[in-house]
Amino acid sequence: MTGDPATEDLLRELAPQVLGALVRRYGHFAAAEDAVQEALLAAALRWPGEGVPDNPRAWLITVASRRLTDLLRSEQARRRREETWTLPEERLSPAADQVAPAADDTLVLLFMCCHPSLAPASQIALTLRAVGGLTTREIARAFMVSEGTMTRRITRAKEQIKRSGLPFRLPGEDERSVRLGAVLHVLYLIFNEGYSSSSGPHLQRAELAAEAIRLARVVHHLLTDDPEVAGLLALMLLTDARRPARTSPDGALIPMAEQDRGLWDAAAIEEGIALVTAALSRRTPGPYQLQAAIAALHDEAPTAEETDWPQIVALYERLLELSGNPMVALNHAVAVAMARGPQAGLDLLERLRHDDLLAGDHRLYAVRAHLLEMSGDDVAAIEAYDEAAGRAMSRPQERYLRARAARLKPGPPA
Repeated sequence: MTGDPATEDLLRELAPQVLGALVRRYGHFAAAEDAVQEALLAAALRWPGEGVPDNPRAWLITVASRRLTDLLRSEQARRRREETWTLPEERLSPAADQVAPAADDTLVLLFMCCHPSLAPASQIALTLRAVGGLTTREIARAFMVSEGTMTRRITRAKEQIKRSGLPFRLPGEDERSVRLGAVLHVLYLIFNEGYSSSSGPHLQRAELAAEAIRLARVVHHLLTDDPEVAGLLALMLLTDARRPARTSPDGALIPMAEQDRGLWDAAAIEEGIALVTAALSRRTPGPYQLQAAIAALHDEAPTAEETDWPQIVALYERLLELSGNPMVALNHAVAVAMARGPQAGLDLLERLRHDDLLAGDHRLYAVRAHLLEMSGDDVAAIEAYDEAAGRAMSRPQERYLRARAARLKPGPPA
């Protein structure tokens, strides 16, 4: 934005607060979002030379409100605008942006952007734009689509929210848990795409993972008593802590068992363990808490050989009871193989080979290849590694799998 990291961080933090204030006052998400983007641009141009105002949030709200008023005045006559674009009279007091704390506006925006009626791709794009403060170009680049495609995706999402007549307020108690689940799922998807890119030339996109962690911190700050929110933040921290050791200098993937654990982020691990320990103490374990507990066991092990695989198996079995997710079942098979031997894991994999959600996924074949290698069946392992590599969408993943297969192939005769 500005070239000044401190100012960029401030603008990114304030963006959802300012947008929330405008949407609550004027009730038009798309126009308010455009006005906020223009206010942020004005701040990026002026603040480096003039200095940051004493009340930067108020400055941005004022500039954005003026721009929004101009936009509405230019598009419709005053009476039409009052009937169509604004909220009821009691919602339009001069102090409307002070009715709710700024932090609450951020949470309302998250709930709005993650409305279950929106497709997951739209939820992610809208969240990164409206709450994360990323530009459309940045989001498009992260997900490797054209800026035009991402613009259309975001525009359609805004229009769908407008048509829904969704009020700008936190959902009631009955709806909140369902909607919170959508929020956490979107943040989880954003983190996963950042930590392990589903396609393209890079194994990971650190900026996406960092943004997911930042937003998870926001939600945890606002909902400190929710153990699943804490569990998700813990899971992200404990997983991201390994990022410095996941790739070699040339960008090649390094599996966890071969990573230099001295490179793992000890502070992130400590924070993540504290979060998941406190969450689990409430004795209402949910999927994110259980996944965080598994990540903690990996991070606490001094070496790969000292990993507590029996405990990880037990946690995956509890997780399967809650979710039945096929990817959980795949990870459970790996854990069983590590605890009880490769054949036990291969037996479980046979049950998954006809699962529609896994049938075309390279990870199923990669796990099978690894377990076949563990069992000593190099010929079958090579075939499975090659099959996995052919299905991989990420080039680093493909190169890694090809290299595993090549390592098992007999060399030329002496």
